Parts: sequence; structure tokens; C-alpha cells
Amino acid sequence: MGLAYTIDSPVKVARYGIASTISIVEDKLVELMRLHYYRERKDTYTPITPREDDYRAKRITDYLNLVNKMVQEQIEQLKASAFETGSEISKYFEMLPTSSSVRQLYQQIIQAGGEVKTLQDFLRSQIVPGAIDVNIMTKLDKDNSNKEGEVIAETSDALAALRGYAKSDLTNSSIIFSAGLNPRLFNYLEKLPAFNATGFGKFDKRIVIKVSDYRSAIIQGKYLAKKGLWVSEFRIESGLNCGGHAFASDGFLLGPILEEFKTKKEELIQTLFQLYNPAVQTKGGETFDQPHPINITVQGGIGTAEEADFLIEHYGVTSAGWGTPFLLCPEATTVDNVTLNQLSLAKEEDVILSKFSPLGVRFNYLKGSSAEKEKQRRIDKGSPGSPCTEKHLVSNTEFTKEPICTASHKYQKLKINQLKEQNLPEAEYIARYNEVVGKECLCVGLSNSASMKYGVPFIKNRTDVNICPGPNIAYFHKIVSLKEMTDHIYGRTNILSTTKRPHMFIKELDLNIDYVKEQISNLNKMDGKQTKDATKYIVNLIEGIEYYKVLSLSMFKENISEPFTFLNTILERENDLKKLQSKLV
Repeated sequence: MGLAYTIDSPVKVARYGIASTISIVEDKLVELMRLHYYRERKDTYTPITPREDDYRAKRITDYLNLVNKMVQEQIEQLKASAFETGSEISKYFEMLPTSSSVRQLYQQIIQAGGEVKTLQDFLRSQIVPGAIDVNIMTKLDKDNSNKEGEVIAETSDALAALRGYAKSDLTNSSIIFSAGLNPRLFNYLEKLPAFNATGFGKFDKRIVIKVSDYRSAIIQGKYLAKKGLWVSEFRIESGLNCGGHAFASDGFLLGPILEEFKTKKEELIQTLFQLYNPAVQTKGGETFDQPHPINITVQGGIGTAEEADFLIEHYGVTSAGWGTPFLLCPEATTVDNVTLNQLSLAKEEDVILSKFSPLGVRFNYLKGSSAEKEKQRRIDKGSPGSPCTEKHLVSNTEFTKEPICTASHKYQKLKINQLKEQNLPEAEYIARYNEVVGKECLCVGLSNSASMKYGVPFIKNRTDVNICPGPNIAYFHKIVSLKEMTDHIYGRTNILSTTKRPHMFIKELDLNIDYVKEQISNLNKMDGKQTKDATKYIVNLIEGIEYYKVLSLSMFKENISEPFTFLNTILERENDLKKLQSKLV
């Protein structure tokens, strides 16, 4: 969800048994959060400055240890609280799934007056904190150099972040890798014993990989298994119906992707185990007679309890993750008040699949942010581009020996000068100019919400904020409490707006249709490969629709008209796609 928005979510929700994930690459933000929480606790804050050796990793280790310490203290306080209305321990049990046997026992105790001490003690023993997980986007792996300009070994952004996590005292925790295979990062994992099994199915720190399809899972899983590293979870994410960076998956839809995982899960496990055990044995580690468990989970665009339940029941996934709606829950995420209000008012047209990311990857983006306004102000002044202070997204060497960021003032000035020299037709120049100046600094913009919320210094005194919700935010307009959010997730209440919300499978299909329409918007300029790729994309979407036709009658339980509404909608989309297909022939 961005850097700041979950930077301290475990402090807010872990004591209630809710897992959350911290992005750890932006170490300046991590340092600001160290400052905030040490001061809040009235503990001594000792800055970890860039003058220190391996300062990035040290900042991350210390912050994660601090978060872990706070959560453990919260758990002890929660266990000691009374079983009474509004207490922390009551809140813990009231937010559990309705089907939870522990929640049902709690309700029995409350109905009995809350005086059954033996049962109370049992319930206290069942309280466990939610996992404190971390995320590294594998593409964010800039090298770092000393004063002489020499690259310092094993200090790239991603490696330092991984090392900082590995050295932390977190247990029952996961590192979540997103955005594909990074060989250097994955090779470095092998040097860190924190990721080795401590027993059958037991890991202090588990490896989780976000994937868009089965092929990605098998490739990345095998790469790590050959090194004696076990992937404990493959997290399937909708390619376009998600927050942050969005990866179009060649027209493959979520339902068919989940079906393939369901069909091939055992094959996946056995394939990885056959590589894993010999590799562990070669390294002198403990081998096992059977493979460690692998969880298959899913996220991206889920908006109702019925959708989540269907994914779990039909596809056998371990869990269904919710992200974007939590941005409207201040008890769970860190969003400044201005941005929170913008999110609550967002409509479908306000969330766009932008080209703003300097990584060159499409990016779901909320229009009207202060960062977008600041970007336009610079453009209007004739000085587009941002100061590049963090350099996490530097990648372009078109004009310079050292990589620079395409959102930076330096790059955009050089690129615009190049465009001017090419004497392009006016319409083409304007289009290419707008694409250049559209790139936006994310390192700072995705961090500043925490500075606004907690009153800690802004990074380089820049105050603009951007945010990257999934398209699903358009159907959630109410700022809610954590209990309201969990009640919605488990079907005990409904916080959706009155706006007609399409089923998550329909929404994903529509996003993909919009994407392919954009790709073929200039048919006369498409070469043979582009035409072939677009045709393949449409064929895959039509095949996905065929799958949903068969699935539709088993998807809905309550309203007898829903299967037919769903079916009629996908038939309309199929007709639209066939019209597009005919244009490519």
C-alpha cells in the first residue's frame, strides 16, 4: 500500500491477532519512525546516521525490534485486562471470525456474566499476536558506494534491508518478496541462517513470494529450493486490480490462475521438495521425510465476505487478503487527514492506471494528491521533475554514467532537450513531453503521510503526498473503526457505499479490457509483434470468460438472480472483446 501507510501497522493491530506488513526499503522513513516511537515511549533515542557502517540494516533491525517489543508489551496488557464491554481483551475476541470456536466460547462466557475463571484463563492462553511481516520490492535494489565512488559489497538497498530483517529478533514472521525474481537478492538469502528450517514446518522467518501466475511460482520456488530455501507461501495477486504497482498478466484472469494452482498444488510442492532436500543435505542441514507445508493465498480487489469465502472454499486457498479498504481505517493504517478525506470521496474515475512510476511499471494512483499538484506546479514554472534525494528508484543511464531517476529534474531536463532537438510534429512532441514530465517521485511522496500524522521531520523538507490504492477504494467511502472493518470482512456488517460495486472478477475483467483497448488505440501505428501480443491478450481474456461461464452457477449462495446477472455481464464483455479482436485481423 506504499511506504508510510503500513509502516507501523503492527503497533496498531498485531495485539488483536491481525497480521500486517511493513515495507522496509526506505530507511530514512524507518529512522523517523524510530525517533517517533522512542520519544513516545520516553526512551532514549540514539540516531543511527549514515556515518555508521551498515547503517541501513542497523536502522531496520532496531526498528523491527522496537515494534516487536511494543507488541509484546501490548499483548501482556491485553491479557491482563478484564472481560468487560470495551476492554482490549473483549475487543480481541469480538473481532475474530464468527466461525471461530474461541470467539464462540468467549460469547458464552459473556452471556454467563464473565465470571467463569477457568474458561477465562483458557481464553487468555489462546491469545496470540498477529505476525509482524516485512516486504521488499525486489526491483528496488540500488547499489551504494563509498566516498570514492566504489560500490560497497552487499550494501545495495534490498540486500541491506534483507540483512536488517534477518538480524531482527522477530519470530513467526515472513519476508514478502514482490515484483519478480532478483538473482542477487535471492542468492544472498542463502547466506542468512535466519531463513533455515528449525524443525518440520517451523521457521523463525518464512519466505513468501508474491506471484501473478503458476509459472512465476514454479520458477521462483525452484530457484530457491536449489539453494535449500523453502517458500512457505505463494501469494497470488490480481495483476491490475490491486494497489501500487500493477503488472498486466497477458490477459490471464484471477479465477483461471487460482484454478491452476488448485489443480497443481501437490505437483508444485513435490517438485520443490525434490530440489530442496538434496540442497539442504549438501549444506549439512536437517533434511525431512516430507515437504514443509506451502500456503497458497490470494489478494487483490476483494470487497465482500462472500467473495473472500468463495475464494477460500472453492479454490482451497489458506486465506484471502484485504489491503485497500484498510486505508480508510485509521486504527490500522497511517494516512494523513487530507489524504484520508480524499480516499473517502474517491470515485471510479479518480483511481487511474498511471504511467507515473519511475520504474516504468504501471501504477494505480489516486488523482488530486498534493504530490500531483506539486508536480504540476513545477511543470507550470518550466522546471519539471523532482529533487532526487533518496535515489531508491534510480535506473536510467540514457544520459549519464551513473543511474538517475526518470522522475528527477536532472533526467527530465535532459530528456526534454533531446525531444526539442528531434523536431517532432507538435502532437507527437506534446504526447512524449507529457509522458516525460508525468513521472513522479514516489520515495518521498509515499513516506510523507507518516510525517504529517506524527509531526516528525519531513524528508528533505518536502511535504507532498501521493497514494496508490487499488481500484476497490471507489466502493468504500466510510472512515471506519477496526471493529467495523473486521465485521465487514466476516460478513457481520456492510460498510460498502451505496454505489453499485461489480463482482471482483468482473472488475478485474473490465480493467484488463480497458488496458488492451489502450494498447490498440493507435492501430495504424502497431507493428506485427504488438498486434500479435494484443491478439493473444484478447484470446486469453475470452478463454477466461469461458471459464467463468462454467463457474458462475456455483459462485453465489444467497440471491438466485446473481448468477444470471454475472453471466449476462461477462457475455456482454465477451461480445466487446470479439469486436476488438475483429479490428486486429
